[in-house]
Amino acid sequence: MKDDITTIPISDIFEVRDGCPLCRLRDMLEERTVDFILGGAMMEPDVRISTNRQGFCRLHFSQMLERKNKLAVALMLESHLAEIDEKLLKPGTFLTKGPAGKFPLAAEITQDCFICERVEKGMERMLDVLVNTWVKDGDFREMFESQPVICLPHYYAACSAAKNALGKKDSERFINSAASVVKKGLDELRKDVSWFCRKHDYRNASADWAGAKDAPERAVRFLTSR
Repeated sequence: MKDDITTIPISDIFEVRDGCPLCRLRDMLEERTVDFILGGAMMEPDVRISTNRQGFCRLHFSQMLERKNKLAVALMLESHLAEIDEKLLKPGTFLTKGPAGKFPLAAEITQDCFICERVEKGMERMLDVLVNTWVKDGDFREMFESQPVICLPHYYAACSAAKNALGKKDSERFINSAASVVKKGLDELRKDVSWFCRKHDYRNASADWAGAKDAPERAVRFLTSR
């Protein structure tokens, strides 16, 4: 495929054939965002305002704590906790009701994540590039269709992007192409999960695992993208 500055990340991801390519794309965006937030960005006022307000989810806190720069995490926690303390103790603020009886400030503090938001926006942009590249580039279509699997959450996300970005004919072609990759991976996964179950029958104790030893983990990744 012919690469340019917008398609190079897509091309690099799809050159590998190991699991869901869109999970790899998401992982790449997460890695870059974690590096960004633990680098000089943590001292940028607009970034700190956002992280103080939003905080991070459990997964992304864990990813940051696994890095060597734990001081950066502590500095963000210091100011985030201070903002929570101020809003929690301010009468009538934290649990102020919004539309439909919900508590928007409480929900933002307890459910939002700076990294999740950036990764989601990045995925939206990348999926738009992906579906348009699929239409224009026959070589990329071959790379796409040679992938071993696409997980269900990313299948849904890619099909939604195609519906939004492409005309009816092209979106239907893309969805059919993606469905064939999902079906191929699902058939293999069902076979491996079934063999994993049968392998625990004493009559199959000496039989080879035939690549099914990690089938439950792969099934969870297929269903959840994690």
